[in-house]
Amino acid sequence: MFEELLDFQASEQYINTYSYVIQLGAILAVMVLYRKKILATLQNLFPKKKNGVWTRPYSETGLRFWITLAIACIPGFIGVLLLGDLADAYLFNAVSVSIVLVLGGIAMLLAERFCRKAASVPQKGKWLSVSTKQALIIGGFQCLSIIPGMSRSASTIIGGWFAGLSTSASAEFSFFLAIPVMLGMSALKLIQLGGFGSMSTVELISLGIGFAVSFLVALIVVKKFIAFLQKKSMTVFACYRIVFGLFVLILSLCGVVSMAA
Repeated sequence: MFEELLDFQASEQYINTYSYVIQLGAILAVMVLYRKKILATLQNLFPKKKNGVWTRPYSETGLRFWITLAIACIPGFIGVLLLGDLADAYLFNAVSVSIVLVLGGIAMLLAERFCRKAASVPQKGKWLSVSTKQALIIGGFQCLSIIPGMSRSASTIIGGWFAGLSTSASAEFSFFLAIPVMLGMSALKLIQLGGFGSMSTVELISLGIGFAVSFLVALIVVKKFIAFLQKKSMTVFACYRIVFGLFVLILSLCGVVSMAA
């Protein structure tokens, strides 16, 4: 959206590369913020038995958690294979994205109003005990993010509500889920785009700056976002989506930004 608003002029390859590089910066920030929990799952990866008694059953192992994450990735992987190119070809334009921003904001308000009640009690540590069924539900909702303008975090948090998780537990699982999904997707796309060999020094420097800024902003925002969700609702984010979507839609209809893909 801001590419259109700022009239960002560059080759299509560079713009696409820049988009995926800054995603990698944000994912690196998530990995840094959750490094202790990630390390804990790796240190407690397998079941443990002592004197014939399970001191660490499979249900409490890091292996179960990472398998659950892998299961949650399956619906999105299938969705991208089947619909990813079509969504980019026909829906990646200012008008479509603006409409989806508005509709997504309304969906967040309705989901929080009618589905969050079952998950109103904070579930401390629930990120480690998401069931297979819950993971599939969240993964299914993640497919909504294939539609340009429907963010992955919003989709998975709504999915977490439907699955019975609290908002903070849904958000934490969403960030963990982003690690394999966005890391793999960004790496694959960067390889397909041909890497960085053909870029100028100025372009490489700007990529580095974008990566660093994305990393630092995510480092600050993600932690505060989780703390906010433990006490507040997501109404403010839903309203922001609606207002911003309507704003860009008006600009599009007035010809300020391009309507075309």
